Amino acid sequence: MLSRSRKSEVSRIRRTTASQGGRRNRGAALLLALWALFLLSAMVIGWALNINSHLVVSSNANRVLEAEAMASSGADVALSQEITPSSPNLHRQMGDGEGYDVRMTGECGRLNLNFLTQGEDPNKLRILRQYLSLKGIDLNNLDGMMDSLLDWVSPNRGLHHLNACPETDDYHPAHAPLASVDELKKICGWAEFTSKPGWDDDFTVVGACGAIDLAYASRDVLRALGIPDDFVDRFLQLRQGPDGIDGTADDPQLDQQTAFITLGLATAQSQQANPIQNLIVFKSPNAVFRVLSAGKSRDVTRSVEMIVQKQGQQGIGRPRVFSWKEL
Repeated sequence: MLSRSRKSEVSRIRRTTASQGGRRNRGAALLLALWALFLLSAMVIGWALNINSHLVVSSNANRVLEAEAMASSGADVALSQEITPSSPNLHRQMGDGEGYDVRMTGECGRLNLNFLTQGEDPNKLRILRQYLSLKGIDLNNLDGMMDSLLDWVSPNRGLHHLNACPETDDYHPAHAPLASVDELKKICGWAEFTSKPGWDDDFTVVGACGAIDLAYASRDVLRALGIPDDFVDRFLQLRQGPDGIDGTADDPQLDQQTAFITLGLATAQSQQANPIQNLIVFKSPNAVFRVLSAGKSRDVTRSVEMIVQKQGQQGIGRPRVFSWKEL
């Protein structure tokens, strides 16, 4: 049998061992609790971030819709018969950072490629050739580009222009008027020109446009008519008014005779001084406009562009929309 002292020692060892085991268990439990708390915190933070990202996405989506709605609203305003390029209603700012800005320009101030190539009139083709020359196209490339364009729009499939690219298994001219300005990219010889930024700024194929509208023609279009630079600059200064911007309230109310005289195309005594007058007009009655409407909702912007003809000079008839696209 164990002595009393031996029993006391054994009892003490057992108590010590039990105490150490208890501390280890409590330490393990604490670590487990801390790990569970960490996981729970990570889940809560992840959930909060996920909710926040959804709110941000939802907010941005709403802003996009609002900006698109603003752009469409501005375009709709521009369709009104009473609205002109200088109308203040084309610019509107609303609460919460919303609004729209609309710019209207006369589509017929551009060079109508179908009109200029129709019938291969030398006077019309001279305008297009001069324009391309002003854009830096050299004579050798110019002849090929012009003849290939004429082949493309010509209904005659049997005859080909001298400098035009021949038809092959991979190249088939449409033998029809251009359906869009972008169709120029398909025509042989035009690839380099159509790859440059802003190459299409002065072109159109809208059927309602024929004669070039001097009220909206750009400087290069006016120069392509054979008008000297000093006359062009003087006319643009007069047309744009004191602020130097077309389509604003300070633009003077010019008439065709004044425009022709300023450009040196006529004299005060006669308007028949220059044969180019048959291919130009000032403020075309067709009223075809290119409308660019930019809608904004805070820092989000969306734009729509349309080409429209405001039919009915007495306010009769619905506008005719030639094209509509979101930019």
